[in-house]
Amino acid sequence: MSDIPGVNSVGRRVVVTGLAGAGKSTFSRALSARTGLPVIVLDFHFWLPGWAEPTEAEWREKQNALLAGDGWIADGNYTATLDLRLERADTVVFLDTPWWMCARRAFVRGLRSRPTDFELPGGCDQSRFRQLRDEWWLVWRIWRVHRSERERELKIISLHGTHVAIHVLRSGRAVRQFLDT
Repeated sequence: MSDIPGVNSVGRRVVVTGLAGAGKSTFSRALSARTGLPVIVLDFHFWLPGWAEPTEAEWREKQNALLAGDGWIADGNYTATLDLRLERADTVVFLDTPWWMCARRAFVRGLRSRPTDFELPGGCDQSRFRQLRDEWWLVWRIWRVHRSERERELKIISLHGTHVAIHVLRSGRAVRQFLDT
């Protein structure tokens, strides 16, 4: 595992993962700007109309189609299907952001209006109440599962990602250094 990597060490199929609120989407957009790789926002593709969840089989099938290309950045932390992304990946960036910072970001996201370029999945509307409820539910979830979720993701990566370059970024400084190198 590399702790001081750089954009030059990134392959063509990148998995970006970490706790909710770790900064995956912001990092993925910045990495895309530097590499030219398209970002696959898993949250956008996961939800069915009316915020319904697909079955695991449906979700795996959809991801197989999304990951069929030669170059991409997969942004998301769907742990149940992380093995699928790792099969195709050549690089993993694990944002190991402190849990309290992840919780703070989710809390603040609940208060803010979504950016104007934020796209919701088809058939999914988001009221201010729903956004507040969903983000603040994440605060509670992050607090409850931050240790176990982190360990579970790292275990899946160690089991299914033996062929990939793994970069663990533990701070904003490490993220900036990675993107600027």
